[in-house]
Amino acid sequence: MMTENSSTMVAASLYKPLLPFVERKGSLMIGLRRQMVSRRPRCILVKQGTVKRCVAALLVLSIISIFCYTRYLVNTPFSSLMRRDSRLEPSIRCAILSGATRVPAVAHDHRSAARLRIDPKVLVFVETTYSRLGREIAELLVYNRIKYKVEVSGKSLPVLTNLDKGKYGVIVFENLNKYLQMDKWNRELLDKYCREYSVGIVGFNPPSEETLVGAQLRGFPLFIHTNLRLKDAALNAGSPVLRLTRAGETAWGELPGEDWTIFSANHSTYEPLAWATRNSEDFLSAEMSRTPLATVIQDHGVYDGIQRVLFGGGLRFWLHKLLFLDSLSYLSHGQLSVSLQRFLLVDVDDIFVGEKGTRLRKDDVVALLATQQRIQQLVPGFRFNLGFSGKYFHHGTSEENLGDDLLLENVDSFMWFSHMWNHQQPHLYDNITQLEMDMTLNREFAKEHGIPVDSGYSIAPHHSGVYPVHEMLYEAWKRVWNIRVTSTEEYPHLRPARLRRGFIHRNIMVLPRQTCGLFTHTIMIQRYPGGREKLDEAIQGGELFQTIVYNPINIFMTHMSNYGNDRLALYTFESVIKFLQCWTNLRLITAPPLQIGERYFQLYPEEGDPVWGNPCDDVRHQRIWSHNKTCEQLPRFLVIGPQKTGTTALYTFLSMHPDISSNFPSPDTFEEIQFFNGKNYYRGLDWYMSFFPVPKNATARYLFEKSATYFDGDLVPRRAHALLPHAKLVTILISPARRAYSWYQHTRAHGDQVALNYSFHQVITASDTSPKPLRELRNRCLNPGKYSQHLERWLSYYPPQQLHIIDGDQLRSNPVETMNELQRFLKIQPPFDYSKHLRYDPKKGFFCQVVNEDHTKCLGRSKGRQYPPMEDKSYKLLQRYYLSHNTALVKLLKRLGHRSVPQWLKDDLSDTVTA
Repeated sequence: MMTENSSTMVAASLYKPLLPFVERKGSLMIGLRRQMVSRRPRCILVKQGTVKRCVAALLVLSIISIFCYTRYLVNTPFSSLMRRDSRLEPSIRCAILSGATRVPAVAHDHRSAARLRIDPKVLVFVETTYSRLGREIAELLVYNRIKYKVEVSGKSLPVLTNLDKGKYGVIVFENLNKYLQMDKWNRELLDKYCREYSVGIVGFNPPSEETLVGAQLRGFPLFIHTNLRLKDAALNAGSPVLRLTRAGETAWGELPGEDWTIFSANHSTYEPLAWATRNSEDFLSAEMSRTPLATVIQDHGVYDGIQRVLFGGGLRFWLHKLLFLDSLSYLSHGQLSVSLQRFLLVDVDDIFVGEKGTRLRKDDVVALLATQQRIQQLVPGFRFNLGFSGKYFHHGTSEENLGDDLLLENVDSFMWFSHMWNHQQPHLYDNITQLEMDMTLNREFAKEHGIPVDSGYSIAPHHSGVYPVHEMLYEAWKRVWNIRVTSTEEYPHLRPARLRRGFIHRNIMVLPRQTCGLFTHTIMIQRYPGGREKLDEAIQGGELFQTIVYNPINIFMTHMSNYGNDRLALYTFESVIKFLQCWTNLRLITAPPLQIGERYFQLYPEEGDPVWGNPCDDVRHQRIWSHNKTCEQLPRFLVIGPQKTGTTALYTFLSMHPDISSNFPSPDTFEEIQFFNGKNYYRGLDWYMSFFPVPKNATARYLFEKSATYFDGDLVPRRAHALLPHAKLVTILISPARRAYSWYQHTRAHGDQVALNYSFHQVITASDTSPKPLRELRNRCLNPGKYSQHLERWLSYYPPQQLHIIDGDQLRSNPVETMNELQRFLKIQPPFDYSKHLRYDPKKGFFCQVVNEDHTKCLGRSKGRQYPPMEDKSYKLLQRYYLSHNTALVKLLKRLGHRSVPQWLKDDLSDTVTA
């Protein structure tokens, strides 16, 4: 007979053999069954009481085994079969959603006549350029496209006015103490500005190691208590500051951080804007512990004539970010108000695409329709936008194929757009005919199944071909689908999201696309990074919530698999929309993509012009870049001009070098491409790269481009740096007066009627009321010679070590040494011996290329022309005109480390010129 101890041993012996099966992701249930069968005779021999214990032990083991097996199944496709009935349901509750009207939603209009006297710009005083809160403030302003200027506290005040208008609508202090402790002169100057122009101040009370209890703010009837832990935030529904933010609810739970400041006042000028309650026993009186504690307080300006909003915490708490935006709006009299209208478009990519077991089933489609209907009650006209790849229709399980059918039965309930027929990335196509054929297959599928084909919108899988641009995609889109709008996360880069922008290429509008945290693989809540807690955090005041708050246009990317399985997308969007309704006065609306695109570029017309970045500097962009392109097919240095300084001669000398290769000539502009400064830029990166050969030996070849018109182009430095941030720059400078005269003679030689009809002196003295052609010639003569101004623009994008300045007179008189210096700057090894390949030609009056050992090959007849000398009165006038520019150039050259000033510059500055 077995004792009680022996029965325990039996149970242990039953469990122990199961351990290998629990640890292995293999035949667990088979092993369990075998163990149970092998132990059955021993159970028969025990007493009745022992049998009960044995059964109980087996029951415990069964539960443990099922638990382990379930954990294993979660990571397999079978998990979808086990979890279909345990999906998340939105749990957002608030008074407004239940129809309560006891707290009316008031979005105050902050506009007043005072806003006409100030510019819509924020002046931010930070402790240091790297302080955390200062960066958070700047990022929030960038998110909302609010102009701002950052100044380090303690320095002299910047200029606050421009004529009779204030330059800033709100003053923000990252550290309120920096405002309170300003020196008397600056404080009086700043306060006077705020009173005169009705400009308000936002201040944040900083955390400190010392805990203050009832400490008075310097100079104000306001007291603070610091280093508190708080919870359960609520808003003052009667505050006139609230516009974006809706009051009436409580944000339950702990507030982030343990260094909160609360305010108490004994003057009527102060009114609480937000409250919280204590979270622990801190240094508070019994009376204070029973009352709400003011975490944000408004100063109406009764005390000293200046309105303020003071924050007792930073921007870590999501509600403070909303209140900060409302404070900017209120204190600037509406100049810094953000729009309350939000467009919302939810794309569902990959319809009909997905592995078996992860696709939409019939009940998922029913849930999709039901959720869409509920959202429509909050967002009028809302419809999910489905992107389909017809090749994979009916490629799921039998139940998933029924889901496909139900989608098409309800085709009119959704918006639709074409994905790709076979879901292939467009940049992988190098034959436009094949690309168009595949697009046509998707179009024919749509017609066959009643899917609308006139949306004018399409999305490329993985954003391929949209940016970096694959020209075939744009061309095929226009021919097959008449596409007029698309969207991507990649411009100018996937992260950070706040910097995403739109552009227009080949008349197709490209809109910035947002992410909601759901990707193809996040189909189960257990596999969501951080689980449901992290997802809810994004929804309830976190990243997703803030994305919609900050962006007037929101286009979200989701995938079909996000709507099956645990239906995370349905949960996410219904929840965040409800949370937005609870806490904001935003008006959510939806519209077809084409209408949204037109609205976007009405709001931001300046974004229509693209800025082509360098795909070689972004691993993600290289992956979705055409395989027939190479990073070595871009120039390593640019000769940027200006015109008529010797750039063609330099181009010729460089082309003689065996390791240097220029671009192919252009049929329109000869050796110059003129890409960055004109209409050619809109032809795109593919067009530009087509002018450059693929180097046979990348380490030994130096590609370059020379376009002399780049030097003084306003947009050129930004565009060039975006595409060629590591390129070196070469410029040539001569006397600006002589350069202007040379340009005038150049235009005369080419038959320009204006130059033929007017003398040089008449051109350079033309007034702003002169005929337009004359003014244009005057500007082309004079403007490029403002060397320091244009060089400063280039140096705002490129570091000085990437810029090489050539003295044009030295290039003409001593090209060998000039070219040797240039080779050293470019770090070309081995150097080319120009002394053997250049010789002075007395007939031409300049150096020419040596050919066949004893002959020279010079530039064409148009180069080195002898012009009549410039009139002395014109030279004197140009000396006066360029005096300030030449003086600035001397200072710039010294700053750049140039040891000597060019002789022509000394000559232009040598004479004392009188009017």
